[in-house]
Amino acid sequence: MGNIYKKAEQPTIYFIGVTTGQSSIMKVFPKWAKALGLKDAVIKGFDFLPHSSGELYREAVEFIKNDPLSHGALVTTHKIDLFNTCKDIFDYIDPYAEKLGEVSSISKKDGKLCAHAKDPISSGLALENFVPNHYWTDYDGDVLLLGAGGSSLAMSIYFAQEKSGDNVPKKIIIVNRSVPRLESAKAILEGINPRIKFEFVHNPTPEDNDKTLAGLKPHSLIVNATGLGKDSPGSPLTNRCEFPRDSLVWEINYRGDLLFKVQAEAQKEKKNLHIEDGWIYFIHGWTQMISEVFHVEIQGKILDELSELAKCN
Repeated sequence: MGNIYKKAEQPTIYFIGVTTGQSSIMKVFPKWAKALGLKDAVIKGFDFLPHSSGELYREAVEFIKNDPLSHGALVTTHKIDLFNTCKDIFDYIDPYAEKLGEVSSISKKDGKLCAHAKDPISSGLALENFVPNHYWTDYDGDVLLLGAGGSSLAMSIYFAQEKSGDNVPKKIIIVNRSVPRLESAKAILEGINPRIKFEFVHNPTPEDNDKTLAGLKPHSLIVNATGLGKDSPGSPLTNRCEFPRDSLVWEINYRGDLLFKVQAEAQKEKKNLHIEDGWIYFIHGWTQMISEVFHVEIQGKILDELSELAKCN
């Protein structure tokens, strides 16, 4: 077992990502743990390159499973790859994780190692924070999801909920620079809600994404779910892109060069864009997962308190 896997001496939650040391959660979590009464709880990061070997993922998950004071983990970037290579290690897999083929939250309950996909919940809460009520029935815009990874799948699942009734986007376009992820997304999402037409588009270059963007209706939603701008520099669009008027633009990352957000801000006034970063997504993603791992309820006043504590970081 690698040197990074040392028996935990106090309740520990792990962050499995790419550059975890740069995340605000490393400074925020101790404040949150104190506010939540999680005595002596600490956070540690495990960094892996995107699409690392299955052996590395299995080693990390098996360590968490077998170490008594290792309570669980939040997974970013590696959600699909880790699920595919470690599925047999989990004793319980929640319906979202099964449907999406990904794991964002690893926890323990009643002696079982549990895999949850929290993104349909956390992305939905984040979207509800800035997408106006009845937006899709009022304006009939499109949704463009740049990237076919776990975040785009989770948002699609959220949009396709039956409880939304007619207030759903009539067209969701998912683009990706490689074909296998698109095929996987199509297998998961096609036919999930008859009110929504899904399009799965192979766009190898940012110039291709520019063309897709240019074909959107006004009042659309455009989401950067590629990891570009955080895990690696850049944007899925070129600086020559043209956003549709009166649209919502969501950069789901909150740190990094965030070039996609910069590109949108350059057109904010001219195109009347509403631009969001990933801060609220960050808050909901982590609080949903901490609630699962430590079996504490986080909503209402305590959620507001944790958000304020994070801002003060």
